Amino acid sequence: MPKIQIMPSILAADFGQLAAGCKRAEDAGADQIHVDVMDGVFVPNISFGPEAVKISTATVSIPQNVHLMITKPQNYIETFVQAGADTIQIHIESKCDPEETLKQIRSLGKRAAITLNPETPVESIFECVENGWVDEVLVMSVHPGFGGQKYIAAAEEKIKIIRKMAPEIDIAIDGGIDNQTIIPAAAAGANLFVAGSYLFKQSDMAEAINGLREAAEAHFCKAVNA
Repeated sequence: MPKIQIMPSILAADFGQLAAGCKRAEDAGADQIHVDVMDGVFVPNISFGPEAVKISTATVSIPQNVHLMITKPQNYIETFVQAGADTIQIHIESKCDPEETLKQIRSLGKRAAITLNPETPVESIFECVENGWVDEVLVMSVHPGFGGQKYIAAAEEKIKIIRKMAPEIDIAIDGGIDNQTIIPAAAAGANLFVAGSYLFKQSDMAEAINGLREAAEAHFCKAVNA
C-alpha cells in the first residue's frame, strides 16, 4: 500500500534563510522537501532554480521532490538531477514529449512524475500511467504559480480515477492543503501531500506535520479498504 508522506513546500519559507527553512522542515519530521521551480512563462511567477535544490540537498538528508513549472522541462532535467533532485515532476501541459522526458528522468536514476493542472482533464495523463512511464502523479488543487491559494475540491475526483487505475502508484496533491482539506484528499486516494503556507506559519511545525500524517493515514486507509 502506498505510504503517506508529508512534503513541505519551501516556496513558503523565508527565501533569505532557505537552508534554515529546509532544516526546520526536516527536523519537524518531513518526508521530503518540495521545491517549486517557476520560469515566469509557464506560470506567472518566478521562483527557484537549481541553486535552491543544491542548498536543500546540502542541508538535509531527506529526498528532494522537484516540481518543474517550466515551459520546456526537457532542457533542464540533467541540471536538476545534478543539483540533487530525487523526484522530478513535469507538467502534461508543458511543451515536451512526455514519454521521452519521463524516460530521460528515469534513465538518470531518478523518479519520474507527471503533473496536471486544475483545468486539465484527467484523461490527458492516462497514457503516462497505463504505460508505466511514471512513479508518481501530481494533481494540482490550485492554479500553479503562487502559494496560499484556496483548495479546489474538484481535484479529488481526478485522484479517485487515478487511484482506481493504478492502486500502487504514488499520488501527490499540491495546493491549499491543511488539517481540514487533507481529509477529503486522502479519502480520495492521495498519499503524498504538499503543504507550504499552512506548515511554515505554524509555531510548532512538528506537531502540524504529525497532525497531517495522522489524519491522512486514517482516511486513506478507509479509501483503500472501502
